[in-house]
Amino acid sequence: MNHDPIPELLPGELKRRVLDAIRRGASMQDIADLKNADVSTPEDAIRALQDGNSRFFSGEAGRPELGANERRAQIMGQTPFAAILACSDSRVPVELVFDQGFGQLFVVRVAGNVVGESGLGTLEYAIRHLDVHLIVVMGHEGCGAVASALLPPEQIALEPENLQKIIARIRPSVESLPPIRDKKARMREAVINNVRRQVNILRQQEVIMEAEASGQIRVIGGFYEIGSGAVDFLIEPEDLQP
Repeated sequence: MNHDPIPELLPGELKRRVLDAIRRGASMQDIADLKNADVSTPEDAIRALQDGNSRFFSGEAGRPELGANERRAQIMGQTPFAAILACSDSRVPVELVFDQGFGQLFVVRVAGNVVGESGLGTLEYAIRHLDVHLIVVMGHEGCGAVASALLPPEQIALEPENLQKIIARIRPSVESLPPIRDKKARMREAVINNVRRQVNILRQQEVIMEAEASGQIRVIGGFYEIGSGAVDFLIEPEDLQP
């Protein structure tokens, strides 16, 4: 006898159930409840993102989409399983990178994926009101904001005031980098160290600290390679040490 948990519904099976519900005259709330099996733990959430990214970079992405009735059912509420603090870079389409559809990810995007007041408040909302199980700080290959933080101070001073404030949040991540002659390797290390720093800043915030201590969430990092489409996950404590 198979004692495995009930597998997550395939998109086709979910569509069939939605159509059956419509024929029965189901309400939008009924349809909203007919979603894929819930991600109920931080570990489930990590696996869901890893699996989705594997589909993406291997060319097997499902590109999850919703029909009209499923889309309208989203009006009843949202149940994302993870919140992502990502860079605003146009080459980093978060939902596509993780092969996730409507209502599955709660995304905050800001240049350099830095922690600021509005972004932190948004993540706190996700924890307190949406019951997410994971926060991911995701940097990426060739980040312009991180590259700006590596410039001499006199060049940074030429940037607009508010952009300088973003760069200032990144600068501590790159000031003590070891000498690396290879420019691409140095840039990768700068981006990853910025991810580590932002993760550690988040983990010191009261709401996030409490949620992590209770086991509701985990806070991890990621590095997205634009060329390959793969995300390197920074999960273990040694991976996240600046």
